Amino acid sequence: MKRSSGILMPVSSLPSPYGIGTFGKAAYDFADFLKEAGQKYWQVLPLGPTSYGDSPYQSFSTFAGNPYFIDLDMLIEDGLLTQEEVDAENWGTNPRYVDYGQIYESRFKVLEKAKERGYKDSLDAIAAFKEKNPWVENYALFMSIKKHFGQKSWQEWPEEDIRLHEAAAVEKYQKLLSDDIEFFIYIQYLFFEQWDKLKKYINGLGIDVIGDLPIYVALDSCDVWSEPEFFSLDEENYPVEVAGVPPDYFSEDGQLWGNPCYNWKALKADKYRWWIRRIEGAGKLYDVLRIDHFRGFDEYWAIPAKDDTAKNGKWKKGPGMDLVGLLSKKFPNIEFIAEDLGEPSPTVVQLLEDSGWPGMKVLEFAFDSGEANNYQPHTYDKNCICYTGTHDNATVMEWYEEAKRKDRNYAKKYLGISRSEGFNWGLIRGGMSSVANLFVAQIQDYLGLGKYNRINVPGTKSGNWQWRLLSDELDDKLAEKIYGISVMYDRAVKPKKEETAQAAEKVEKAEQAEKSEASAKKAN
Repeated sequence: MKRSSGILMPVSSLPSPYGIGTFGKAAYDFADFLKEAGQKYWQVLPLGPTSYGDSPYQSFSTFAGNPYFIDLDMLIEDGLLTQEEVDAENWGTNPRYVDYGQIYESRFKVLEKAKERGYKDSLDAIAAFKEKNPWVENYALFMSIKKHFGQKSWQEWPEEDIRLHEAAAVEKYQKLLSDDIEFFIYIQYLFFEQWDKLKKYINGLGIDVIGDLPIYVALDSCDVWSEPEFFSLDEENYPVEVAGVPPDYFSEDGQLWGNPCYNWKALKADKYRWWIRRIEGAGKLYDVLRIDHFRGFDEYWAIPAKDDTAKNGKWKKGPGMDLVGLLSKKFPNIEFIAEDLGEPSPTVVQLLEDSGWPGMKVLEFAFDSGEANNYQPHTYDKNCICYTGTHDNATVMEWYEEAKRKDRNYAKKYLGISRSEGFNWGLIRGGMSSVANLFVAQIQDYLGLGKYNRINVPGTKSGNWQWRLLSDELDDKLAEKIYGISVMYDRAVKPKKEETAQAAEKVEKAEQAEKSEASAKKAN
């Protein structure tokens, strides 16, 4: 990975008139913004269909795409919907936050109409799509059965034979629910058609997409239902052990995630074919893969499924280099990032070193009461990714507002941040100037947004994954400032010497303009 920078913003956070970000015009505009700002990467969150709680890390399938991201304006242009039909639905009233309840009610209504008009005319293309994506028919069956049983988790389906994925029951429901199966296949066809077009555009600008791959899959997913042998389930396909992390300074009960642990013995006996298929699927969506909770490859916290907290879990050995090395060898064209945050054990550190994958450094973790830690930029080596904060962190300005005074003062002293520069830009400069090969900031941090603008608060069950960019928040002035600082620290495509001087001049002018603007506001 060459020295470069990128911006983290979920697709759901893009502005759109239909309640949530999509693969439409705003996505293309954001790609153009990244190009103007000299950025090499757009980092997104998982693109899969979300379930209860709206978390992209709890998806109905590790392969499928989120129907919410299908752009409705494009469907109108293709004659599959009318503007009147789309406008007749309620998409929520607050442009800053997604109303998932309302989106759920409205989105599938209009997609049903699109299917009625477009399915028969697309039969050949759909057949080709199914051939390239063999997972889609099983996923469509799973979603159709969920709909048939009132959206209940497959663990609660009232008929035992289909709950256990028995062949005769599968055949029965394939016939019974054929119309619904066609619908769920069709919306996956639309999703990938739009995403492929958008990704080609992004890549054509010289920008790569970084995607997140959760190490675990959701219990209520097609993956666990259809291939239970690869998960820690009993003879009746109920979980034996679930994932989480142990108690620590932040949580006396630990974190109980509830995802089923893997049956690593069975996966290894099958030569990790399930994982290979999973990475192949992710490779169709992203150029770079960030493996969430990399530690789980080394050892994982296995909690008895009946427990209400994570206290009684045990550390168990993961596949280590047996799998990590296989993935690196099997997918030489995919770059991997290891999410190695937290207190890594010596064996995790060794696995990261053996893998050759870059780990992560988060600047918000660097200034904890002035104590030395490996998140401070002077401790970095080149093979790492530096973030201001991730989707699980506060924005930089919220961190500043809520941090202890001594931590704020230490950060300002360490980075030499002046009041006129602004704390968010000072922290960004600290990351940009570090030796880390890649620097990534959330778009909220470039905008200097504080409280109520974060993506997720871990451990909370509501109010997450809702934040959205407003349509007028990005402009040429901001793109120029980001470009200037990226060039200054050799992270943008390096122009001629005179252009480099001009870029530095632009940064200085932008800062002076901001100072003048602030002074004028103060005077008024």
